Amino acid sequence: MVKLTKIYTRGGDGGQTSLSDGSRVAKDDLRVAAYGDVDELNAVIGLARLHADGGAEAMLARIQHDLFDLGADLATPIVETPKHPPLRIVDAQVVRLEHEIDQLGAALSALNSFVLPGGTALAAHLHLARTVARRAERQATSLAREVAINEAALRYINRLSDLLFQLARHANDDGAGDVLWVPGANR
Repeated sequence: MVKLTKIYTRGGDGGQTSLSDGSRVAKDDLRVAAYGDVDELNAVIGLARLHADGGAEAMLARIQHDLFDLGADLATPIVETPKHPPLRIVDAQVVRLEHEIDQLGAALSALNSFVLPGGTALAAHLHLARTVARRAERQATSLAREVAINEAALRYINRLSDLLFQLARHANDDGAGDVLWVPGANR
Protein backbone atom coordinates (compact mmCIF):
# COMPACT_ATOMS: atom_id res chain seq x y z
CA MET A 1 0.00 0.00 0.00
CA VAL A 2 1.13 3.53 -0.70
CA LYS A 3 1.52 5.92 2.21
CA LEU A 4 1.87 9.61 1.38
CA THR A 5 3.05 11.70 4.31
CA LYS A 6 4.34 14.73 2.44
CA ILE A 7 3.07 16.08 -0.88
CA TYR A 8 6.09 18.15 -1.86
CA THR A 9 9.67 16.96 -1.48
CA ARG A 10 11.65 19.50 -3.52
CA GLY A 11 13.33 16.49 -5.17
CA GLY A 12 12.06 17.49 -8.61
CA ASP A 13 13.09 21.14 -8.48
CA GLY A 14 16.09 20.44 -10.72
CA GLY A 15 14.03 18.86 -13.49
CA GLN A 16 14.38 15.24 -12.44
CA THR A 17 11.99 12.78 -10.80
CA SER A 18 12.24 9.36 -9.21
CA LEU A 19 10.89 6.21 -10.80
CA SER A 20 9.29 3.55 -8.64
CA ASP A 21 12.64 1.75 -8.27
CA GLY A 22 14.28 4.94 -6.94
CA SER A 23 16.29 5.71 -10.07
CA ARG A 24 16.29 9.33 -11.22
CA VAL A 25 15.33 10.49 -14.72
CA ALA A 26 14.53 13.78 -16.42
CA LYS A 27 10.93 14.89 -16.07
CA ASP A 28 10.59 14.81 -19.85
CA ASP A 29 11.90 11.23 -20.11
CA LEU A 30 9.79 9.00 -22.38
CA ARG A 31 8.86 6.82 -19.40
CA VAL A 32 7.58 9.82 -17.43
CA ALA A 33 5.68 11.06 -20.49
CA ALA A 34 4.05 7.63 -20.91
CA TYR A 35 2.82 7.29 -17.35
CA GLY A 36 1.92 11.00 -17.32
CA ASP A 37 -0.44 10.44 -20.25
CA VAL A 38 -1.95 7.50 -18.39
CA ASP A 39 -2.47 9.77 -15.38
CA GLU A 40 -4.20 12.35 -17.60
CA LEU A 41 -6.39 9.60 -19.05
CA ASN A 42 -7.40 8.59 -15.53
CA ALA A 43 -8.43 12.18 -14.78
CA VAL A 44 -10.53 12.37 -17.95
CA ILE A 45 -12.23 9.11 -17.03
CA GLY A 46 -12.96 10.62 -13.62
CA LEU A 47 -14.85 13.39 -15.43
CA ALA A 48 -16.76 10.85 -17.51
CA ARG A 49 -17.80 9.01 -14.33
CA LEU A 50 -19.67 12.13 -13.23
CA HIS A 51 -22.16 11.37 -16.03
CA ALA A 52 -22.20 7.56 -15.72
CA ASP A 53 -24.29 5.22 -13.64
CA GLY A 54 -24.89 1.51 -13.23
CA GLY A 55 -22.69 -0.81 -15.24
CA ALA A 56 -20.90 1.98 -17.10
CA GLU A 57 -19.91 3.66 -13.84
CA ALA A 58 -18.67 0.38 -12.36
CA MET A 59 -16.70 -0.37 -15.54
CA LEU A 60 -15.05 3.06 -15.46
CA ALA A 61 -14.21 2.64 -11.76
CA ARG A 62 -12.44 -0.67 -12.53
CA ILE A 63 -10.57 1.01 -15.37
CA GLN A 64 -9.38 3.82 -13.11
CA HIS A 65 -7.84 1.24 -10.76
CA ASP A 66 -6.27 -0.53 -13.75
CA LEU A 67 -4.80 2.77 -14.91
CA PHE A 68 -3.00 3.19 -11.59
CA ASP A 69 -1.64 -0.34 -12.13
CA LEU A 70 -0.61 0.66 -15.66
CA GLY A 71 1.08 3.82 -14.42
CA ALA A 72 2.99 1.81 -11.83
CA ASP A 73 3.94 -0.71 -14.51
CA LEU A 74 5.29 1.98 -16.83
CA ALA A 75 7.10 3.71 -13.94
CA THR A 76 8.97 0.53 -13.06
CA PRO A 77 11.89 -0.43 -15.30
CA ILE A 78 12.11 -4.11 -16.16
CA VAL A 79 15.16 -5.60 -14.47
CA GLU A 80 16.29 -9.19 -14.12
CA THR A 81 16.24 -9.28 -10.30
CA PRO A 82 14.01 -6.55 -8.84
CA LYS A 83 14.24 -5.70 -5.14
CA HIS A 84 10.46 -6.02 -4.83
CA PRO A 85 7.93 -7.74 -7.08
CA PRO A 86 6.76 -5.04 -9.50
CA LEU A 87 3.09 -4.31 -10.13
CA ARG A 88 2.44 -5.22 -13.76
CA ILE A 89 -0.61 -5.32 -16.00
CA VAL A 90 -1.53 -8.97 -16.57
CA ASP A 91 -3.22 -10.70 -19.48
CA ALA A 92 -6.41 -11.23 -17.44
CA GLN A 93 -6.93 -7.45 -17.42
CA VAL A 94 -6.63 -7.35 -21.21
CA VAL A 95 -9.02 -10.31 -21.59
CA ARG A 96 -11.56 -8.56 -19.35
CA LEU A 97 -11.46 -5.49 -21.63
CA GLU A 98 -11.94 -7.70 -24.69
CA HIS A 99 -14.94 -9.37 -23.07
CA GLU A 100 -16.46 -5.98 -22.22
CA ILE A 101 -15.82 -4.68 -25.76
CA ASP A 102 -17.61 -7.72 -27.19
CA GLN A 103 -20.52 -7.37 -24.74
CA LEU A 104 -21.02 -3.71 -25.60
CA GLY A 105 -20.62 -4.36 -29.32
CA ALA A 106 -23.40 -6.95 -29.34
CA ALA A 107 -25.98 -4.25 -28.57
CA LEU A 108 -24.63 -1.55 -30.90
CA SER A 109 -26.09 -0.63 -34.27
CA ALA A 110 -23.82 -1.05 -37.30
CA LEU A 111 -21.79 1.96 -38.41
CA ASN A 112 -22.08 3.47 -41.88
CA SER A 113 -19.75 6.40 -41.18
CA PHE A 114 -17.18 7.60 -38.67
CA VAL A 115 -18.58 8.85 -35.36
CA LEU A 116 -18.00 12.45 -34.37
CA PRO A 117 -17.21 12.95 -30.68
CA GLY A 118 -20.44 14.07 -29.06
CA GLY A 119 -23.98 13.05 -28.31
CA THR A 120 -24.60 12.71 -24.59
CA ALA A 121 -22.31 14.32 -22.02
CA LEU A 122 -21.04 10.86 -21.07
CA ALA A 123 -20.30 9.95 -24.69
CA ALA A 124 -18.45 13.22 -25.29
CA HIS A 125 -16.27 12.67 -22.21
CA LEU A 126 -15.61 9.07 -23.25
CA HIS A 127 -14.53 10.19 -26.73
CA LEU A 128 -12.12 12.63 -25.08
CA ALA A 129 -10.83 9.77 -22.91
CA ARG A 130 -10.43 7.62 -26.04
CA THR A 131 -8.21 10.24 -27.69
CA VAL A 132 -6.08 10.59 -24.55
CA ALA A 133 -5.81 6.78 -24.43
CA ARG A 134 -4.52 6.79 -28.01
CA ARG A 135 -1.91 9.40 -27.05
CA ALA A 136 -0.88 7.32 -24.06
CA GLU A 137 -0.56 4.33 -26.38
CA ARG A 138 1.66 6.32 -28.74
CA GLN A 139 3.89 7.38 -25.84
CA ALA A 140 4.11 3.81 -24.52
CA THR A 141 4.97 2.60 -28.02
CA SER A 142 7.75 5.20 -28.27
CA LEU A 143 9.02 4.08 -24.88
CA ALA A 144 8.95 0.42 -25.96
CA ARG A 145 11.23 1.26 -28.89
CA GLU A 146 13.83 2.55 -26.40
CA VAL A 147 13.54 0.15 -23.45
CA ALA A 148 11.82 -3.10 -22.58
CA ILE A 149 8.31 -2.69 -21.21
CA ASN A 150 5.57 -5.14 -20.29
CA GLU A 151 3.85 -6.26 -23.51
CA ALA A 152 0.56 -6.74 -21.66
CA ALA A 153 0.68 -3.02 -20.80
CA LEU A 154 0.74 -2.14 -24.50
CA ARG A 155 -2.11 -4.54 -25.24
CA TYR A 156 -4.13 -3.10 -22.35
CA ILE A 157 -3.89 0.52 -23.49
CA ASN A 158 -4.68 -0.50 -27.08
CA ARG A 159 -7.84 -2.37 -26.02
CA LEU A 160 -8.84 0.40 -23.64
CA SER A 161 -9.27 2.95 -26.43
CA ASP A 162 -11.50 0.45 -28.24
CA LEU A 163 -13.55 -0.10 -25.09
CA LEU A 164 -13.97 3.64 -24.59
CA PHE A 165 -15.24 3.94 -28.17
CA GLN A 166 -17.77 1.15 -27.63
CA LEU A 167 -18.85 2.61 -24.29
CA ALA A 168 -19.32 6.07 -25.87
CA ARG A 169 -21.59 4.53 -28.50
CA HIS A 170 -23.46 2.67 -25.75
CA ALA A 171 -23.94 6.03 -23.96
CA ASN A 172 -25.49 7.36 -27.19
CA ASP A 173 -28.50 5.04 -27.00
CA ASP A 174 -26.51 2.04 -28.25
CA GLY A 175 -25.39 3.99 -31.30
CA ALA A 176 -28.81 5.37 -32.28
CA GLY A 177 -27.77 8.80 -30.94
CA ASP A 178 -24.28 8.82 -32.46
CA VAL A 179 -23.31 11.95 -34.33
CA LEU A 180 -22.08 10.69 -37.69
CA TRP A 181 -19.55 12.34 -39.97
CA VAL A 182 -20.96 13.48 -43.31
CA PRO A 183 -17.97 13.75 -45.69
CA GLY A 184 -17.86 17.08 -47.50
CA ALA A 185 -20.98 18.33 -45.72
CA ASN A 186 -19.73 21.92 -45.53
CA ARG A 187 -18.40 22.44 -49.05
